[in-house]
Amino acid sequence: MQSSFVMVIFGATGDLAQNKLIPSLFSLFKQKQLPTDFFIVGFSRRELSDSDFGSYFKALQDKEGWNEFAKHLSYQKGSFDDISGYSELIDKLKKLDDKIGACVTRFFYLATPPDHYQNILKFLRETKLSEGCGPHFAPLSGASRSKQESKWTRIIIEKPFGKDLETAKALDMKLSEVFEEKQIFRVDHYLGKETMQNIIAFRFANGIFEPVWNKNFIDHVQITWAEEQGVKERGNFFDGVGLLRDVGQNHLMQLVTAVAMESPKSFSKEGVRDARAEVIKKIRCVESSEVSKNIVRGQYENYRSEKNVAKNSNTETFVAMKIFVDTDRMAGVPFYIRMGKKMPKNLVEISVVFIQTCHILFKEYGCPEIGNVLVFRIQPDEGINLRVIAKKPGAKLSLGTVNMNFSYEDQFRTNGADAYEKVLLDIFAGDQMLFNRSDELESSWEFITKILKGWANLGVEPLKYKAGTWGPEEAEALIEKDGRKWI
Repeated sequence: MQSSFVMVIFGATGDLAQNKLIPSLFSLFKQKQLPTDFFIVGFSRRELSDSDFGSYFKALQDKEGWNEFAKHLSYQKGSFDDISGYSELIDKLKKLDDKIGACVTRFFYLATPPDHYQNILKFLRETKLSEGCGPHFAPLSGASRSKQESKWTRIIIEKPFGKDLETAKALDMKLSEVFEEKQIFRVDHYLGKETMQNIIAFRFANGIFEPVWNKNFIDHVQITWAEEQGVKERGNFFDGVGLLRDVGQNHLMQLVTAVAMESPKSFSKEGVRDARAEVIKKIRCVESSEVSKNIVRGQYENYRSEKNVAKNSNTETFVAMKIFVDTDRMAGVPFYIRMGKKMPKNLVEISVVFIQTCHILFKEYGCPEIGNVLVFRIQPDEGINLRVIAKKPGAKLSLGTVNMNFSYEDQFRTNGADAYEKVLLDIFAGDQMLFNRSDELESSWEFITKILKGWANLGVEPLKYKAGTWGPEEAEALIEKDGRKWI
């Protein structure tokens, strides 16, 4: 990237900035993928000087190149709901424009809890920070906003985008009042993961899989999202939000689309987003009467003892569900999804289980119960595994399964670009392919909100499960009643 930019990070002292944004920007700096002139302005409530802000990232300070990178950091104290901090930010950004001698592209990154989004958007609009700089970029109203003006500012927001369908629509309306769709980058970093992008290449670049990628050959699909840790220090955010909103509405929806989407009309921004949006629209909503039958809600033991968690909390830390995608390709193919905290291990993977046919000829020779399975490992150890049936060594005919394994690390000596590095580079380039569009979000929230309302209407409380297990027993029953098992 050659053009100068300034990125204002709202919530710059929070976990996202500390653990993802600043480390990723620092990595891109070391890879020489940032321009000579760039500026990162932290905006938060704490009383910090510019040097204090640079010293805030202790894990990076001893790394080679940090001191040079830190010269690009500055800080602006401000409250998200008080205009004074925004007014001071105007002066700071003007000085940066004057230093470069041009109107520097502005990226506003909302690395805050979602309840601050409305206020930040309000003040960006009122102070005209959202409209660039200089006399050539005087504010224009509504649809008359010029193409020249909008190229100078972009807004980046993190999931969750609302807490239900109604609040998601309200946020989307607020965003559209301030920014055009081409300026809005809704981050779900899972779309930036190497394996997620490779699923598209794997499916549509390899002619051997497309003919069998449909309801005639696929028995079912399993998706697992598991974390060993609990809520840790995120109790304030997580409690009352729950795993269905925090993970199900975004990450899991993207994993479903990767399996079920049709070939994009073109490998372009809107081509891929159109294909994703069509899948999410076709996910069959679970009606209230079916919630208890097809959705398992769980909470790990001692969750209510976690820091900043209500003592009577009914927030779920585990969800298992059976859903269907009503497209011609996938009609009738069940998707079994489980997501949870305090699981036996950290794991995110998609398993595409093909219809078992070997029993027709080989039943008496020990045909495996589950034969051909294609597994996409999203994390850890990103890669792809294909399970096939083979004859075991020996004089007698006996069958077993073997794995054909591909690992990014082994094959390419790298796991690829970090997801946030990829996300940031695409933001700088203005490429929205890996970012959620408003219609994708509306469809996913419609699905999630139906489940939330079903739980509320039926008074469904989370079932307890022990830490280090795969959730409540009911999650096993959900798939086993169909004659299948979790892989």
